[in-house]
Amino acid sequence: MSDTAPMSPQDALIAVMVACSASDQNMRMAELVAIQRMVNHMPVFADYDTDRIRRISQIVFDLFEEEDGLDALFGLIREALPERLNETAYALACDVVTSDGQHNEVELRMLEEVREELKVDRLHAAAIEWGARVRHMKP
Repeated sequence: MSDTAPMSPQDALIAVMVACSASDQNMRMAELVAIQRMVNHMPVFADYDTDRIRRISQIVFDLFEEEDGLDALFGLIREALPERLNETAYALACDVVTSDGQHNEVELRMLEEVREELKVDRLHAAAIEWGARVRHMKP
C-alpha cells in the first residue's frame, strides 16, 4: 500500500483493532494474538493480504504521535469503512480489548470513542460488549 492509496475496508478494521490495543501504550500479546486470529478466521478478511497488517499498524502508530492524529485516524477509517461494517469494527475492537481478560480506563475510553465515531447504536453496542465479555470469560 502506498502512502497515497486509500485504506480498504479490511485495512480500516485492522486500524480500529490496532488503535484500541495501542490506546493504553501497551499492546499485550493476547491482543496481538486476537487480532491475528480474527484476521486468519473471519470471513471479512478472507482475501486480505496479511502483510498489510504491519503497514496499517505503522500508520496508526504514526498518527498517535501527531497532535490531531486520532481525529485523522478516524477520518481515514470512516472514509474506508462501509457503514454496514461499523458494528463489525466495534465488535472486533471489543474482542481485542477484552482478549487479555483485563481492560483499563484508557481502553474503555477508546472503545467509547470508536462507538461514537462509527455511530454504533448504544443498545447494539451494549449487546456487542456483552458478547465480547462472555466470549473472553475465564473459568
